[in-house]
Amino acid sequence: MQCTKCNGFMVADNLIDMMESSIPMWMKGWRCVSCGNIVDPLIQKHRMIQQAGASRLLETKTAVPRLRRVA
Repeated sequence: MQCTKCNGFMVADNLIDMMESSIPMWMKGWRCVSCGNIVDPLIQKHRMIQQAGASRLLETKTAVPRLRRVA
C-alpha cells in the first residue's frame, strides 16, 4: 500500500484510541514509514465520502418550516 500524502511505504500498525472512551481501544490501521500518515477504517470511510462528493450532503442545514400566521 502507498501513502496518499507522500507515496511512501505503508505498514500495518496497531493503533490505540485513548481519547474517545474511558478505556483505551485498539484498532488495526496503516502508518507511513516516511511521513507518519495514519489511515484507519474511520479515516478511510471519511475520505471515500469526500472523494465521492457526498460531503456537501453531510453539511446541509435542517429545513425549518415556516409557520402561517393565524389572523
